[in-house]
Amino acid sequence: QVQLVESGGGLVEPGGSLRLSCTVPGSTMDGYASAWFRQAPGKKREGVACFSHSDGGIYYADSVKGRFTISRDNAKNTVYLQMNSLEPEDTAVYYCARATMLWCEDSSPISRTDISVWGQGTQVTVSS
Repeated sequence: QVQLVESGGGLVEPGGSLRLSCTVPGSTMDGYASAWFRQAPGKKREGVACFSHSDGGIYYADSVKGRFTISRDNAKNTVYLQMNSLEPEDTAVYYCARATMLWCEDSSPISRTDISVWGQGTQVTVSS
């Protein structure tokens, strides 16, 4: 069973930045696309970014486009979510995920039904 491990969450002031990391101990990121989701209290879990290891295709939710960047470091077998210009509305538990498909497209939102493996989640709180 593939296991995803997130890190990098924390408390940051509005306008600040955080970088989340996701690794796969004992395995690789090759093949199925990687994604980041988030879930705020009382809200549904939403997909915010997706990265295709096959062709580099990327999807961003409109709410984070221009502020968040998903990327991969092959040498470290790690997927990152760089979050800039953070807003209180970004406060949520963020989850790394492995998708059931190979590709991500900018025009195709990713949903929970597209995911086969979830990480444990890391809390991000944006507050002054």
